[in-house]
Formats: sequence, C-alpha cells, structure tokens
Amino acid sequence: MEDVDEDTEDVEGLEDVDDDFDDDFDDYFDEDEDEDEDEVEVRDGYIIDDDDEEDEEDESSGNAAPSSGNTISSQALQISHQHSPPTTRSRRRRGPRMSRAERQADNLYTHHPELKYIWDALEKLPKIAPKEVPQPDGLKLTLLPFQREGLNWLEKQEKGAFKGGILADEMGMGKTIQTIALLMTEPDTKPNLVVAPTVALMQWKSEIQKHTAGRLSVCIHHGPSRLTDAKEIAEYHVVLTTYNILESDFRKQQTGFKRKAGVFKEDSAIHQVNFHRVILDEAHNIKDRSCNTAKAVYALKTRYKLCLSGTPLQNRIGELFSLLRFLEIDPFAYYYCSGCACKNLYWKFSDGRHCDSCGHSPMHHLSFFNWSLLKPIQQNGHDGPGRKAFENIHKLLKLIMLRRTKTEREEDLGLPPKVVKIRRDRFSEEEMDLYDSIYSDGKRKFDYFVAQGVVLNNYANIFTLITRMRQMANHPDLVLRKTLSDDCEARAVCPICISPCVDAIESKCHHIFCRDCISSYLSSFPGRAPDCPKCHVDISIDLSAPEIDTPAVAKNSGITSRINHENWRSSTKIEALCAELHRLRTPYSSPKSIVFSQFTSFLSLLEFRLNSAGFKTVLLQGNMTPTQREASINHFTDTPDVEVFLVSLQAGGVALNLIEANNVFIMEPWWNPAVQWQAADRIHRIGQKRMCTVTYLIVDGSIEGRILELQEKKKRLIESTVDADQKAMEKLTVADMQFLFQN
Repeated sequence: MEDVDEDTEDVEGLEDVDDDFDDDFDDYFDEDEDEDEDEVEVRDGYIIDDDDEEDEEDESSGNAAPSSGNTISSQALQISHQHSPPTTRSRRRRGPRMSRAERQADNLYTHHPELKYIWDALEKLPKIAPKEVPQPDGLKLTLLPFQREGLNWLEKQEKGAFKGGILADEMGMGKTIQTIALLMTEPDTKPNLVVAPTVALMQWKSEIQKHTAGRLSVCIHHGPSRLTDAKEIAEYHVVLTTYNILESDFRKQQTGFKRKAGVFKEDSAIHQVNFHRVILDEAHNIKDRSCNTAKAVYALKTRYKLCLSGTPLQNRIGELFSLLRFLEIDPFAYYYCSGCACKNLYWKFSDGRHCDSCGHSPMHHLSFFNWSLLKPIQQNGHDGPGRKAFENIHKLLKLIMLRRTKTEREEDLGLPPKVVKIRRDRFSEEEMDLYDSIYSDGKRKFDYFVAQGVVLNNYANIFTLITRMRQMANHPDLVLRKTLSDDCEARAVCPICISPCVDAIESKCHHIFCRDCISSYLSSFPGRAPDCPKCHVDISIDLSAPEIDTPAVAKNSGITSRINHENWRSSTKIEALCAELHRLRTPYSSPKSIVFSQFTSFLSLLEFRLNSAGFKTVLLQGNMTPTQREASINHFTDTPDVEVFLVSLQAGGVALNLIEANNVFIMEPWWNPAVQWQAADRIHRIGQKRMCTVTYLIVDGSIEGRILELQEKKKRLIESTVDADQKAMEKLTVADMQFLFQN
C-alpha cells in the first residue's frame, strides 16, 4: 500500500549511485613494477608492464551476454576493427606512465574493444524522424497531429534496433492515448502488460474500454483475488497491474514469506508470462536501480518495452540507468569485466568476492553507464569530461527517447494559459516562537554532526529535523500532536457533523459516524444505496450495532482525534488557503480546486477546517483501495457542489486527469520540482478549456524559502539531460543541507 503512514513522504537518500560497486581500485592498479628488468608493452604511446596484465584467458571463459538485437555494440565492434593498431613490444623502453584511470580504460578496451568506439557508433545509427500517420482502425478518439507522429515513432522504435524506447512528452499531452493507439495497431496481439501507479489503474481500464469500444479485453491484476494462473493471464489483450503488486509477487518468488512452519516461496504468475509488450507508466517509479521494484520490473519477460514518463529524471543523472536497464540498451545496461570478456546484465557475486560468470573480483567489474557517463559528470561537473558526458547522453537519448513540450505543440493542443504564482505569508508571533525553538534545536544538532564529520552518516536524523521544520510551517499540531497529550481525550470525528462522535458506529469501510448522523444520512436516499460520506464507495453499516469504544479506535484514527476541538486554533497557512478559496467563489459559481500536500495528517487538518468553513471536500490518500480511489475521483468530478479535492502528493500527484478543476494549491515545497510539476499538470492537460492557476503557499522566514532555491538546481538537472540544456546540477549535498540550516 502507498502512503499508509500518517506523514509519508518521498524521501530521497544521499547514497551514491555506485552502491553496487567497490570503488577502491588502488590495490588492483598499485602493483610493484620493475622497470629495468621486466619486458614491457608499448600500446598507444604508453608503457604497460606485464605485471599489470591479466593472464591470457580463452574469451569463451568470460560470460559474454548474448546480443539483445541492439546494434550499437556490433557497430562499434566493426569500427574498432578498422582502427585497432597492432600491439608492439619493446624491452626497457621508457615512456609516460599511465594513471589508474587510464590503465582501467586500457584493460577494458583490450577485452571489450567495441566500447572504445561506442560514441562513433551512436553517430552512425539512423535517428527516427516521426511523421504523421493515419490513426488505427477501431480507435474511437481522434488523435492530434503530434500524437499521430508519436504513434509513428513508437511503431518504428519497436521495429528498430532497440525494440522500444521512452515516450517522455510533457505531462498532459496524451501519452496514455498514444499508447492505446499503439495497442490498436495490432489489436489481436496479446498479452500486453501495463504497470502503473495504483491511482491510475482504474483510469487505464476506463480509457481502454472507452476508446476501443471493448475491442481489447482487460484484466486488472490487483487485490487478493487476482489471477494466479499464467495461462489465464495470457488470454487477455491488456493486463493492468501496479508497481507494488509486481514487487510483492516477485519478492514472494525470490525470498519467500515467513510462516510458523518456515519460509515458503510462491511463483509469481505474472513473471511466468511471455508478454508481447510491457509498458511502464510513470516509469520514474523504478529510478532506484537497487530497489526491489526495479528488480521485479527487470525480471519481466517480453519482446517489446516502452517507458512513459513526463519526468524521466527527477533527482540525479544516475536515475537514467534504471530505464536503460529495463530497455536493455547495449552497452549502457551492462556490467563489464576489465580482466576478461565477461559481460552481464546482472551484478552477480554470490560469495561477495568472485563473479559468478568469470571468477574475477568485484573491483574488476564496472557499469559502463557509470564509468562512461555518470562519473565524469560527478567528478568534473560542466567542464571537460563532464561536458563531453552530457553531450554523449544527448546523443543516446536522441535515439531512444521522444519528448515534446506544450510550448512546442501549442497550436495542436490549444490549451489555455497556465499561471504559476507564489503566495507568501508570515508566521504569527506564537508560531514564530515555536518555529524558532524547533529551528534552534535542529541547527544545534546539525552543527554537531558537521563538527564531528558525520553528516552523511546521520542523514536520516537530519532529514527528520528538516521535516519537523517543514511541518511546523504548515501547522504546529503536526509536530506537537504526533501522540495523544494529557490535555485532551482521543475522540473520533464524525465526517457528517464534523464533531466528536456520539453513540459511534463503524461502517464496513472502517469509517466512524454518529449513529444519528448516519441514520439521517441514509434516510435521505430513499430507494437506493448511498455512498459512504467519507470514501464514496457503496456504504454498508449496521445501525443496530452496539456502540464502539471510540477512545480505543480513535488513538489510531488520525490527528483530528488528538486535537482539542473546543479551543483548536488554525494556522497561518491554513487560513491563507481558506482566503484563496473564498476569493475564487462568485455568486454564480464555485470553481473546483485541488490541494496537494505531502503530509496526510495535514490533509486531515485541512479537511476539518474547510468543512467547518462550509467547503465540501473529497479526500484521496494512499491507504485507499483502487475502488475507493476511483469512487473519490468520480465524486469530485461529477458532483457540482464539491469544491475542493484534498490529495496526497504521493498517492495522486501522477497519472490523474482532473480537468474539471482549474486551480491547484501546493501546500509545501519539495526540493524535487518534478513531483510538483506532475501534480500541477493534473489540470493543465488536453481537454482543459479554462485558464489554470497553480499557487504555491510559502511562509516567509521558514525553511520553505530555501527549499524553493534548491528546486532551481533540480530544475537544471532535468533541463540539462532531458531537454538538452547545457546546465547541470548535482544531488542534494552537504552544502545544500548547510544552506537549509543557515540563519
């Protein structure tokens, strides 16, 4: 489940992207050399001692991975045969000594000569120029011109060397419908797998059924009753599942699950199916190459592969590796041995000391992506080898990625303008005193970590300090009411009367109501079953059930059960939102708005305050089932007097189409701007006819102002790589954290 904890956030760690490797090559390259006695080899103008050479091995002993159909390596190998000079030997000949990096490169190119000419090979590969094509028969929606170009690119990309690619159109430009059009080019081909965030599952099903008139059969592989027979799954044209389910099934297959009788393993049905095509929606969900979700995706069996993401990079260049690995782009997805011809998609060292394929140690092995692209950027930034690495990334992405922006295709889209603004407010005197106390305590601890030189070792602690300051900027109760205090009793709040429950009973969807309130609510819907006022699925509740123990239940029911309702005080930021929403109201209409927050407890406080102020709201968060999510979305879009949709950024910040609203409020900034761009574009997308406004609510004098500045660095990352801008940025560094703690 996503977003189950009350204050779940998308926490990005500071681990190096080279976690799989041992970076200490010193012992390997610092061998003793005897210049005067040993025979030396002269290669490319450098002296190479025999002691630095590995024993000659039959190349068949290395596990050279079979070609995946990609022609980059084969093209580079042909070029290497044209350029490689004969090796000459000389005794006692002196020359410039090679650095460790140069020796590593020399050893790598000796056993894998094609790698030396990879970039020349990339230049020679033909680039696909998309052209408008007729839309496929049976598709009920008329594609826009740029979408027909996208369909053409997708078809050619699958027929080409890479067997797939990355469709990275900006959010709201119809990546889903272009993919459905691709499915309709071969409607009888099955099965196809779509892996998507949970919130998008029902939307994918609805879009497929709506735009194909039922031509494609759809199976939702989710929930406890999902299919467990691979043959049954393979009978569907389209199988829809989530990243969470895929990871769970894969984990049960690989490591098993514990029971009293021991550990049991269970085959993953979805990993037994040979799919025709696998589509990753919001593909940046596998950005961490070492996470189990990415491994579960890598293990899928398929002929063609497609990644969909408006933000393929979010934090650092290393995230691109996960997409290249899924697509199996040779050589960038592979690990290479510098001591033999070993080449593998997997980092396999069962005993931790020797490669399962060739027997060499981990320090002999490297990721070609890390070695040729990532490290030059990390070590040199925008200069010299770093700049060259950026240029090479652009060469590669031009071959495997198609990206169009709303600005470029403005005439085709016909979208209204989008206005982005920042509302700045200041703490009240009481809030300022509380914030200063939290800040002073956090800065004192951070300064101690800096003085001891253990900042990175205490990243989790520092992140907690930063989170407390961010929560304090929203409302002090997020910090002060994390647990029940002595001055109030835990009391569940009725969603109907917005007051502590009296004679409380619980529905089957686990929401608590006053008996009288829910009884009156049910009687107002004669002849039909009403929806749950909280989650909007069909309600089932026993009005004759005995009263539940509300203090016992309320302890785990959210922050609104822990506040003192008689003298509860709002906050500067909550009142700023109320003011903005009141301003939008007119005598004739009340525009719909979406409010995003990273803290689900803050959403609960917002719901309580807005309902008290007369706004009708709907809540969407990660602990809801797909059915509850779909019901909440439909209730917001179909009910005219529902004005505000309160959405958890993690649960609903991607993959939703909410053009019924034209206002977005981002309640707190995050130093990954891509997440906020995704959220804002839930309303600014195809079909929107009204001007859209995105408002960031910021409290001056808090950490939020500095986070906005750090967002600019992340913005430059995406521009430098995806949009081919020449500026780049680094991950969140120790200096960045020091900046956040400055006065």
